[in-house]
Amino acid sequence: MALLSTERVVVKFGGLRALSDADLEVEAGRVTGLIGPNGAGKTTLFNVITGLQDPDSGRVVFDGTDITRTTPYKRARMGIARTFQKLEAFTSLSARDNVLVAAEQRKAWDKGGFNPGVVADQLLARVGIADVADFMVGTLPTGTARLVELARALAMNPRALLLDEPSSGLNEEETEGMAVLLRTLVLDGLAILLVEHDMSFVMGTCEKIYVLDFGQVIAIGSPQQIQSDAMVQAAYLGTVAEPATG
Repeated sequence: MALLSTERVVVKFGGLRALSDADLEVEAGRVTGLIGPNGAGKTTLFNVITGLQDPDSGRVVFDGTDITRTTPYKRARMGIARTFQKLEAFTSLSARDNVLVAAEQRKAWDKGGFNPGVVADQLLARVGIADVADFMVGTLPTGTARLVELARALAMNPRALLLDEPSSGLNEEETEGMAVLLRTLVLDGLAILLVEHDMSFVMGTCEKIYVLDFGQVIAIGSPQQIQSDAMVQAAYLGTVAEPATG
């Protein structure tokens, strides 16, 4: 059973149908991909899942509970965290303080008796940036700043993590490091939903991929299945190669 799912979600912006009966399932312990051309509705679906956008119809289910009308902060407390395509880190704070802010927020409702400072240090180490803990985020390279944002999201102790373009601005080495990190994180049972344009990153990281085009899910499958799907090729390339004859 999926930890997180959307069921027949529809979102309209005036006469534009941004999402049309969008079904999605995200399982614990797996990296699930969500890809599609620009304007396909990927970020809109993220916003529906996290409560930033109300659907016109359909529902969002988390751990068996309908959360369609649940506020964003309650969803966060239930265990849904996200990052954004545009970096949203506090640039005038250190890397450690960015993560500490989230850990302190979690302390307000999580009575597990954890130490926010210890959590911040552990997470910076886990994502591989303990050596820049005291650096202001505004002075860090984009790839490092994205790891700060990831650590901050993890400080909320999520069960489902939504990542919007996590490899954006990363070089080849940083991208591969991010892929390894994500595959490691799900070993603890975390469910990750990944929106990404870097196809090599997606194909090497995700076990299952959903493809959106004009707000509709047009394909679901493994990386191998998605790469060979004619509808996916048409969505990305505008044409489908004719089969060889002879």
